[in-house]
Amino acid sequence: MKPDGGIVVIGGGTGLSTMLRGLKKHTDNITAIVTVMDDGGGSGVLRSDLGMLPPGDIRNCIVALSNAEPFMKKLLSYRFADGNLHGQSFGNLFLAALNGVTGSFYDAVIKMSDVLNISGRVLPVTVEDVHLVAEFENGVSVKGESKIADAKREENSRISRIKIVPEKPQALRDAINAILQARLIVFGPGSLYTSIIPNLLVEGVVDAIRLSRAKKVYVCNVMTQGGETEGYTAFDHVKAFFDHSCSGIFDTCIVNSEEIPASLQKRYAKEGAEKIVVEEELFEKAGIKLYAAPLLNTGGNLARHDSEKLARVLMEILGESNDIFWNS
Repeated sequence: MKPDGGIVVIGGGTGLSTMLRGLKKHTDNITAIVTVMDDGGGSGVLRSDLGMLPPGDIRNCIVALSNAEPFMKKLLSYRFADGNLHGQSFGNLFLAALNGVTGSFYDAVIKMSDVLNISGRVLPVTVEDVHLVAEFENGVSVKGESKIADAKREENSRISRIKIVPEKPQALRDAINAILQARLIVFGPGSLYTSIIPNLLVEGVVDAIRLSRAKKVYVCNVMTQGGETEGYTAFDHVKAFFDHSCSGIFDTCIVNSEEIPASLQKRYAKEGAEKIVVEEELFEKAGIKLYAAPLLNTGGNLARHDSEKLARVLMEILGESNDIFWNS
């Protein structure tokens, strides 16, 4: 049976939702598989107070794929400025209300997706209550996604491994099926240790990716990230990825070739971040194909991917993978 699941994207955070906004202009055959391990900010408050899974990354992806009126999108992105709800997103509260009405986080996500008439699907990678643990090279460990960046700076030590507790939570069956049926699987962009890798630690995900006949692509970040990947090259990202899953879990990597404006580089340098260096010879030796393209969003004040530029590259790769499927 030939795969018919279109594009599956795996990750979380702002990078994933940015990519989804570009992809939805080209196809509605998209499944976003999203991490649910955040314990900070408004999501962390709802997780603690209501015992629900953190809604923030899921909400961002739903809004990114939404075909609702612009005002509705603006409403869901609204953050309260005062009172007990200070900093809380209305979209998070909406998803929390649906969680209460349906009695299921999965059902709440499906209902919100229906209300907003999204292109594609958004799925939590698991519906079990799990937390991140980071282990540093100096032997110190810290529990909680929101604590990792500060702990790394305080310890001044690289992250050696990310774990989840409890270990081996079961992946959502719909997520596994989407991976198995996909034509293209995309990892990232996003925070390496707190948005992308956590999805690979959920039981069944890596096995499904290995079994899938899809083309598998990693979108490397434009910049290193303070509190996670200071000093990392592009291949350091790949090595960490493989160390937490298996070697060769993807064979293509997309990197930005566009120069970062000096003003942005100076701003990021204050956080210990810099443009990611790409060692082409290491990728060639590892048998990983590089797609280098100008992908920078030149209109923003952050060094992030341009959603449309990235989408065009991914659709080009999808076209190449279709040739493989239909001729096999």
